Amino acid sequence: MACMVRHRRTNQIKGVGCGIAAPILWRIYNKPMPEYRRSRLEGGTFFFTVVTYHRRPLFITAAARELLHQAWTDTCNRFPFETLAICLLPNHLHCIWRLPEGEWDYSTRWGQIKGSFTKKYLKMVGPGAERNPSRIMRDEAAIWQRRFWEHAIQNEDDLQTHLDYIHYNPVKHGYVTHPADWQWSSFSRYVKQGFYEMDWGEGGIVIKKLQLNE
Repeated sequence: MACMVRHRRTNQIKGVGCGIAAPILWRIYNKPMPEYRRSRLEGGTFFFTVVTYHRRPLFITAAARELLHQAWTDTCNRFPFETLAICLLPNHLHCIWRLPEGEWDYSTRWGQIKGSFTKKYLKMVGPGAERNPSRIMRDEAAIWQRRFWEHAIQNEDDLQTHLDYIHYNPVKHGYVTHPADWQWSSFSRYVKQGFYEMDWGEGGIVIKKLQLNE
């Protein structure tokens, strides 16, 4: 079923550089984001889903959320990317990145984020889940699922579909009844920019089904 968009479209997406806009969880950033255009010369725009090991709710704690913020920012400073949108849930996250001109290596960036977070989490918070024999053999912590789900954004409609999916996700999982009530997402920033009305997501809005299992 097609996505029903109930907000005003504009020609620009204002996003964050190395920061993640989410009240209380992270500091607010207001760097403008260039107009979305799909071009191999400008780098790719990608949607990601990243899940914790055995879906442990690591991010219910402020300590874990702050460690993720640090890992995210440190990685972005070393390997730049722009965060167009994000939603952090207790056991997984969805986000959209745009890489710089000529850059397509998102795997290195995710490896850095996950590795940095894991190292600090084990030191400051404690051990992860019980490791299976494969992880023990690899000396690998049980913090993240090894892989992540990636989708290359194809055009503005595809971008819109994934923005809607990200911002409606807390409602889908039953954490809140309205996207605006979930503080760990970029929804409020998009409302301020005029992309969504504050009441978007009410009244049984239909979001295009994505094969993400999240």
